[in-house]
Amino acid sequence: MKKLVLAGMGILFSVVVMNPAKAYAAETINNTIGGVGVGEILEEDNTKEEYIEAVQGVSLYGYENIGIANVENHLNVRETPDESGKLVGKMVNNAACEVLSTEGDWVKIKSGKVEGYCHKDYLLTGLLASKRAQETVSTVATAASGGLRVREEPNTDSEIYTTMGEGESLEVLEELDGWIKVLLDDEEAYISAEYAEIKQELPTAITMSELLYGEGVSDVRVELCQYAQQFIGNPYVWGGTSLTKGADCSGFTLSVFKKYGVTLPHSSATQATMGKKVTLAEAKAGDLVFYSNGSRVNHVAIYIGGGKVVHASNPKTGIRVSDVGYRTIHSIRSLLTD
Repeated sequence: MKKLVLAGMGILFSVVVMNPAKAYAAETINNTIGGVGVGEILEEDNTKEEYIEAVQGVSLYGYENIGIANVENHLNVRETPDESGKLVGKMVNNAACEVLSTEGDWVKIKSGKVEGYCHKDYLLTGLLASKRAQETVSTVATAASGGLRVREEPNTDSEIYTTMGEGESLEVLEELDGWIKVLLDDEEAYISAEYAEIKQELPTAITMSELLYGEGVSDVRVELCQYAQQFIGNPYVWGGTSLTKGADCSGFTLSVFKKYGVTLPHSSATQATMGKKVTLAEAKAGDLVFYSNGSRVNHVAIYIGGGKVVHASNPKTGIRVSDVGYRTIHSIRSLLTD
C-alpha cells in the first residue's frame, strides 16, 4: 500500500525516500509546486504526480488553489502581467485569492470582485499559502435578511449597541447558547445566533472602483484619502497614534488629519463635536463618520467615497476598509474646507 506523510511546513531540509528508483530531487519537487517549502517528506513508492496531487487541488476556505498576499502593506493587482498594467485592485497582507494561472513572473488571480495579475514574489502558494491561511483565517458572523441587533449582554432585555446591516459581518469571539459573542470594532458585544450565519473567511482584494471619490471632490480630500489608505493592514493599538506601528480609531484619524493641518483630540466622542454636521447623502471623501454604543460615540472612520470608510478597527484586523453602513451611523462631520 502506498503511503505519503508530510511532516512540518518549514524550510525544505531533507527528503527521505523509501524507493530510490522513484526519488526526485528536493529542488525539482519544490519548483514543481511553486516554491513551497516542506519540512520533511517520507515517501514510499509514490510518483511525483501523486505527490503533487496530494498537496494541491484541496479546497480550503472555498479556494481550490489558494494564494495569499505576502506583503508589508498591499499587493497591487494589474489588468495585464507587467508593471505598467492598469491597477484593478489591491490586496492587503494575508488576503486570499484563487490562483488561475502563471505567466513568467506573474500570477493571474481572482480575489473577491478583482481579477488580474500580481507578481509571484509577493504571493504565497501551495503549502505555505495553506499554512498562512490557517494561521490568519477569521470566524465571522454575518447578519441575515433585515439586519441584526447588536447587544451589550446576551439577552433580549439588554441595551442595543447598534444594528448590523444585512450581509455585514463581525468577528466571532465565542459561541454561546443561542448567542454569539462578537468584536464590534474594539468592544465585545452579543448577537442572536438565530439571525446570523457563522463561517470562516479570509480578506479579499479591494476593487479600484470601491476606492473612487466621486465628482466635485477637492484635491486635498483625494490626497488625504489616498494617504490614509497607505496604512491599510497596519496594526491597531489601543491608545496609539502611529500610522505604522499602531493606532486606535481616533489616533488614526488624528494622525491622518494632522498631515493636512487639522488638529484633532485623541477621542472619537470629542472629534464628533467638531466641524460641520452633514448627512450621508452630502458626505464627501475625507469626512469623518462616527459610530456609537447606544448614544455614546465610541468609534470613528474616514469616509473615502464609494460607500466605504477606512478605519483602525480592532487588534485582529488592524486598519481596514469597511462599508460605511457596516454598523449604525451616529453622525458624519465635515472638517475640511473645499
